[in-house]
Amino acid sequence: MLPLLWLGTSTANAADLKLVVLGDSLSAGYQLQAGEGFPEQLQKALDARGHSVEVVNAGVSGDTSSSGLSRLDWSVGTDADAIIVELGANDALRGIQPDLTRNNLTQIVKRLAERDIAVLVAGMLAPRNLGEDYAASFDPIYKDIAEAHGALLYPFFLEGVALNPDLNLADGIHPNAEGVGVIVENILPTVEELLSQASKK
Repeated sequence: MLPLLWLGTSTANAADLKLVVLGDSLSAGYQLQAGEGFPEQLQKALDARGHSVEVVNAGVSGDTSSSGLSRLDWSVGTDADAIIVELGANDALRGIQPDLTRNNLTQIVKRLAERDIAVLVAGMLAPRNLGEDYAASFDPIYKDIAEAHGALLYPFFLEGVALNPDLNLADGIHPNAEGVGVIVENILPTVEELLSQASKK
């Protein structure tokens, strides 16, 4: 075991940047095999494009924006250079008041910005069965926060995947391995912009 552990540490230390994915089950790899989750597939894509970056999976299934805020300091270490914030889907599924979600995500992005960490806000859309009023309050949260705190925005994390049965698990909510691949392909240019910002800090 020692040679393998040593090799893993060496690889991580060799990376110029550390990118943390702070999220819920959508990015944590819910019910997927090892290597199929978003952080792992993103790591492969970035490696293939020659980026010297270590992608860290800080996703916890079931997390709300409140949960993400409460664990922010120990989930995002002092060595983090860039963060993808992917939270809020569970807030919407539970019908949590959008004002609470907005406040939590604002605090997360604000505290990361104060630490001079480059931030990418991955947006979410409210399920339409919650009604037009809820969606009208929830959907703009991510753009508003990104603009207010100078963060990058990817408007909808599940773009190209949501509601497509071929790209989701049987629950119709979580992306399967192929769906994650689509997400990675779509978000990759914005992640590369994030890494460019981080390298200049």
